[in-house]
Amino acid sequence: MHRPLVIIPTYNELENINLMIDQVMAYETGYHLLIVDDGSPDGTGNAVKKKQEQYPDRLFLIERSGKLGLGTAYLTGFKWSIDKGYTHSFEMDCDFSHNPDDLDRLFVEIKNGADLVIGSRYVKGGGVEDWPKSRLFLSYFASIYVRAILWMPVRDTTAGFKCYSNVALQSIDLDTEPFKGYAFQIFMKYRLWKRGFKVKEIPILFKDRERGVSKMSSGIIGEAITAVIKMRFNRV
Repeated sequence: MHRPLVIIPTYNELENINLMIDQVMAYETGYHLLIVDDGSPDGTGNAVKKKQEQYPDRLFLIERSGKLGLGTAYLTGFKWSIDKGYTHSFEMDCDFSHNPDDLDRLFVEIKNGADLVIGSRYVKGGGVEDWPKSRLFLSYFASIYVRAILWMPVRDTTAGFKCYSNVALQSIDLDTEPFKGYAFQIFMKYRLWKRGFKVKEIPILFKDRERGVSKMSSGIIGEAITAVIKMRFNRV
């Protein structure tokens, strides 16, 4: 029996959270949804609590004090997912840059035997919409850089829309993940690929957010550049 959990980290996503919850809850697959909120001052956590009255058995909330980082939010979610007996864990953004309609497409590939399925912008059929050319250039060539250093056969190395088998996640010591931003997304893929798990990419169309403010920063990008060198030479 498959028990999939969608994990969404949030920080100031009040403009998106209600729409996202309703859309995920509407799918026939019956996804459960865990929101990991980093003390959003805009009231995102309170909005989730109100929605829990509507979806008491499928919507869950972990509230953390302060902005602790994307990677630690997902690690918190993974541990919760494993502890509660779910079989699969999704990563997905709250801002609709990842289309929730693609959840089923990722899940089909997991059920067909993949251990990690990546929603990829850079395989045939994938793409990016409404990004400035500078950001698209940075993202695309970041993936080329990562592949050149790590020799990992993944086209979209920084992708954040993924589905994991919890069996694969349990093979990793989730307490030793050293990265918080883009590097976290790279390292999780690298760890599973190095352990021989089956990694598959499927095309998605990534759209820039329409509501709210992006959390991307130069510090996150800088971390990823140096982290890849550490990964390559087994320094993490």
